[in-house]
Amino acid sequence: MRSIKPLIDDTVNRIPMKPGSPEKYDYQYKRNGTANIFVAVDINGGKIDITVTDRRTKSDFAHYIKHLVDNAFPEAKKLRIIMDNLNTHTYLSILETFEFKEAIRLISKVMFYYTPKHASWLNMAEIEINVMDVQCT
Repeated sequence: MRSIKPLIDDTVNRIPMKPGSPEKYDYQYKRNGTANIFVAVDINGGKIDITVTDRRTKSDFAHYIKHLVDNAFPEAKKLRIIMDNLNTHTYLSILETFEFKEAIRLISKVMFYYTPKHASWLNMAEIEINVMDVQCT
């Protein structure tokens, strides 16, 4: 079985709690890498799709859209996707990743709506990620 290394490590040893004193730890940490979480929330159907990738490239985004169209919501005529303005979240990512015919098929099945740049917290997927964060710590 593969050993899973945490994404962050402490840079200073924690001081354990003792009677009358809580655990003490430094706010600085060392990054051991990154991960990306794609989240799709079907607000009408109550379905949530979550995919974790090592990166968040244009290709990763395009493959996630393909997954949504072909696997997560294959019965949908059109997926209306509300998301933030990350530079990889574009139709161009799909065009650059797939053969033209496949890219056009995928693009015809989705409609992108972008949250305001300073309000991505309105995105329901971000709320779901926050719920996972709270539940997993």
